[in-house]
Amino acid sequence: MMNTTIKHILAFTVITLTTQSAVLGQELSIDEVLKKVKEGQYQQSIENKQREKDFENRKSEQETLLKEAIAARNKEEVISNQLETQYEDNEIKVIALQDTLNNRLGSLKELFGVLQQVSGDASGKFVASNISAQIPGRNVFLDELAIKMGSSSQLATIEEIEQVWFELSREIIESGKIVKFDAEVTKADGTKNTQTVTRVGTFNLISEGVYLEWLGGSEVLAELSRQPSGRFLSTVADLESSDSDYTPFALDPTGGSILGLVVQAPNTKERIEQGGTVGYVIIALGVIALLLSAERWVSLTIVSGKVNKQVKSENIKDNNPLGRVLMAKEKYQNLGSEGLELKLSEAILREVPSLTRSITFIKIISVVAPLLGLLGTVTGMIVTFQAITLFGTGDPKLMAGGISSALMTTVLGLVVAIPTVMLYTWLNTKSKNILHILQEQAAGIIAERAERE
Repeated sequence: MMNTTIKHILAFTVITLTTQSAVLGQELSIDEVLKKVKEGQYQQSIENKQREKDFENRKSEQETLLKEAIAARNKEEVISNQLETQYEDNEIKVIALQDTLNNRLGSLKELFGVLQQVSGDASGKFVASNISAQIPGRNVFLDELAIKMGSSSQLATIEEIEQVWFELSREIIESGKIVKFDAEVTKADGTKNTQTVTRVGTFNLISEGVYLEWLGGSEVLAELSRQPSGRFLSTVADLESSDSDYTPFALDPTGGSILGLVVQAPNTKERIEQGGTVGYVIIALGVIALLLSAERWVSLTIVSGKVNKQVKSENIKDNNPLGRVLMAKEKYQNLGSEGLELKLSEAILREVPSLTRSITFIKIISVVAPLLGLLGTVTGMIVTFQAITLFGTGDPKLMAGGISSALMTTVLGLVVAIPTVMLYTWLNTKSKNILHILQEQAAGIIAERAERE
């Protein structure tokens, strides 16, 4: 194996030297090639000996560095052992001091624990309290005190305990006052303005006839995006302009929770919009029925007055149904009772269309309105069930809102149908009373003619 390797090396050297000679334009013999190989081996041997010498010289340096590293390690190990011993001693001292502190505190430990809890709870309540709109930053001291007592062994000082007592007492006292102060208010349109704000205890904040809300997290005083109904806002204006000791006011005892729910309730316009197209159709029919009823009421009232006057008068006038019926008697004086009866019946029938005009249409509206309401309810429930199919029943508000919108058409239908039925009954009775008078007078005329015959 070794001989084969040497042969390969020699062959490679010969080829290399031959190639170099060819490149340089020289031709070397085999002896010259062997000579150069020997010179190369000698030169390599010298370099190897120089390397070995350098390694021997550096060996002592490496041994010195190794000894220094071992000495440094031993020194650090000694320091580590000392620190571990000191740490264990400190732990024993800390435990002993902690026991001593607990023994000396005794029942005061529970007191300071309660003080820390009260400080944290009061800070959270002060942030959301409407009083902070007038006196901001009250929670900063309480937060710092709670953090101080919870993260270290420091105890609260007498001054800090008195400060906590003062803040709690001020909250109680201010909750029973109605105070006016100037503050920056964010309007519903996003603009800001400094104006006079009235604080009603811890319950409500009002200004310029509207309710305000205190956003404690961002310390912003803003108008409610939606205001309650007019009967509540009227009390706001009364309170701001009142100088008496007692003034009616719509107060929210929860500090804004109930008021927030009240303003979320849809108003009349929004409820009507929930009815959709069917709701608008029902309202249009209701308006038509109302206009027709008004026209019929005015017309029948005028006709009834004229008929009553004609009953009491001997002069026959053709400006009323009874007068026109009586004129038929004068016109056909030579007819017998049977012929005259037919002519009077014809005259009465001629007056019926004008007396009963549009009344039947009002009746139709009173029947169709609740049916349209039922139609809107059914279509609304279909939409609601489709939403449940897509989104599930995880959100009750989704179902409640859809059902509320669906039932709104039923409400509109009943709102239109109930008064329309009453108007129809009233107008129908009024027209029948007039027809009854006409028939009564005609029967009297026929009876009188029959007596003459």
